[in-house]
Amino acid sequence: MHVTGIITEYNPFHKGHAYHIAKTRKQTNCDVLIAVMSGNFVQRGEPAIYDKWQRAQAAVMHGCNLVLELPFLYATQSAENFAKGAVKVLSLANVQDLVFGSESNDLKQLNYLAEMDTAKLEAYMKNGYSPSASYGMLYGDRGPNDILGINYIKAAKSAGIRPQTILRTNSYHDESLNHPFVSASAIRKAILENRDIQEQTMLNTAQYAHTLHSYYPLIQTLLLTLSPEYLRTLFLMDEGIENRLIKAAQETADLDEFLNACISRRYTRSRLRRTLIHLLHQTTKLQTDNMPELSYIRMLAYDEIGKSYLKQLRKDVIIASRFNQIPDGYRQMELKAAHVYAYPLAAHDKKAAFALELQPPIACFK
Repeated sequence: MHVTGIITEYNPFHKGHAYHIAKTRKQTNCDVLIAVMSGNFVQRGEPAIYDKWQRAQAAVMHGCNLVLELPFLYATQSAENFAKGAVKVLSLANVQDLVFGSESNDLKQLNYLAEMDTAKLEAYMKNGYSPSASYGMLYGDRGPNDILGINYIKAAKSAGIRPQTILRTNSYHDESLNHPFVSASAIRKAILENRDIQEQTMLNTAQYAHTLHSYYPLIQTLLLTLSPEYLRTLFLMDEGIENRLIKAAQETADLDEFLNACISRRYTRSRLRRTLIHLLHQTTKLQTDNMPELSYIRMLAYDEIGKSYLKQLRKDVIIASRFNQIPDGYRQMELKAAHVYAYPLAAHDKKAAFALELQPPIACFK
């Protein structure tokens, strides 16, 4: 049986994602297509604009057989650790091929770059450059998908998974809606501007649209009430950044002002947002240091083929079809993430939103 994997966020799911799924199936001629998807918080340091259940269901309805959740800890980290976690999930699911979108679509070149000595990369970062700037100095002018792809290739090699590429159909940062395949960035912007995007996404856009801006009052409160000593124990709070964050929280009225006050050569906007996500969750360095190796897969949605494949897989890996089957350390993080994700909602909606976390995976039988 030929099993192919893709790594996704679907923030939100749109026509370009459906194209990626269809193209992957055609390119690999796979029997089973598995997506590993970020949950309610994503790698750029944001809450997903719509919840993971709706996004996972859309993926299965448009060609995936199974959607597995990328645990919160990995979904909210840098490209390298995001890739390691996602590839590990695919490895646990016995995936043979990994297909990812690429600006260059030059697998030979990306393989070459993945083989380069990363000592220089670490040296650049020690000298105060951000990871993205360091990647640029090491690899040249590369798009974000190629940077992720280089990290996918590194992780896939150690997992015995074959990487393949598909040409990306649009610019990651393109905010135009006048394109056959509109970017997720453009759709998110349009949603927050209350523009009609029914032509671009298959999701129910009537529900609450999550944005990190809604969390700024809580972010500000935490920074101004928690001690610097405690803040230093939190994950990604390094090199005295807590002092800069506290000062900005005292002086700024909204998230954009806050981020602009904190950005530096070392701390990019995405890196700062990821730090804020872990502040909201109060993820400690001790927690992350003691987290056991990833050894389970959690289903979010599946179809008949996905269900049949899971039966074959069950003897080889922990399959969390119920929330209480997630190993303890990871379960506690996902529980906290569900509470934090529900924070901006009206009181009567919070209970229902939190209940979604405990529900079984969505069966999408056609």
